[in-house]
Amino acid sequence: MIEIRKLKKSYGDLVVLEGVDLSIEAGEVISVIGPSGSGKSTLLRCITLLDPPTAGEIYIEGENITAPHADVPKIRQKMGMVFQSFNLFNHLMVIENLMLAPVRLKGTPKQQAYDEGMELLEMVGVADKALELPSGLSGGQKQRVAIARALAMRPEILLFDEPTSALDPTRVSEVLSVIRRLADEGLTMMVVTHEMAFARSVSTRVLYLDERGIYEDGSPSQIFEHPDRPKTRAFIQRIRSFEYRITSPSFDLYEMNGGIEQFLMKNYVSSGALRQVQLIAEEMLVNVLLPALKRPSILFTLRKDEDTGHLALLFAFKSEEAFAIDSGDSLAVDIVRNIASEVTEQYAGGENLITVEL
Repeated sequence: MIEIRKLKKSYGDLVVLEGVDLSIEAGEVISVIGPSGSGKSTLLRCITLLDPPTAGEIYIEGENITAPHADVPKIRQKMGMVFQSFNLFNHLMVIENLMLAPVRLKGTPKQQAYDEGMELLEMVGVADKALELPSGLSGGQKQRVAIARALAMRPEILLFDEPTSALDPTRVSEVLSVIRRLADEGLTMMVVTHEMAFARSVSTRVLYLDERGIYEDGSPSQIFEHPDRPKTRAFIQRIRSFEYRITSPSFDLYEMNGGIEQFLMKNYVSSGALRQVQLIAEEMLVNVLLPALKRPSILFTLRKDEDTGHLALLFAFKSEEAFAIDSGDSLAVDIVRNIASEVTEQYAGGENLITVEL
């Protein structure tokens, strides 16, 4: 369906992508992940020629869209794109946003475009908003309208550029549910995303971008469970955990709690579990560890097990002898033990590791 050969994209002396080769078959759902600045969004924009490649060729169903005399508008009609910032026309009603392109570009009769647009709005759950302006919609509703608008052109492949990054975390799941449905229906899709649980469960392939290209390409189980290359492994480890180092009794508790909240909300952890994690972290640090350590340097790590969903809080620090949690403030210790399913203590080579599991 799509064939990319030796794609390069640079901005002056800055080379973002170089030597990219990629084949996308009909029915594939490809998630594109990687660190910020690795060229994920640039790759999608090159495919649609919203950002023309510096070099290389892109074929859409055998047609070279990068050829000098290519009928780019016609070839583009085979692709739909959903942006992170919605890009709806705010002066048009929701249904008019869906009707505009089919009527103007395909010559679809207005009544047919209206009927088909209403069907799509029904599918994404916002048919009751058809006659409203986008300004009256929530972020999640706007993005669902944007998906419906892209589908109104009956594309053969749908490209998503971080479709949930501009949304409040409470709205993310409603958009991902729509994308899951499209995947179940066999639509070919390429999704740039930071939602790793979604990428793992929905994708047929995952591309990890780094070093100006596709650093690793594999199945979700390979990329997320057994990545072959070191940068992929390091990236996966980072997204599965939250780390915060404490070096002073006057550390920024609010900053740490904000990081915990952001990590857990991205991983769809309940608000109740969030409060438990924050309470354990605060009691362990403020009332158990910091009062006992003269020169504190504590690495706090929060992890979520992808398979079981269980949470673990790890507190690693050095000391001349093993540290016993029960030597700390008795009330704080009681709080931690009452919430935790298990607390383990390890000491080796001057290193303490206390693990609190929920």
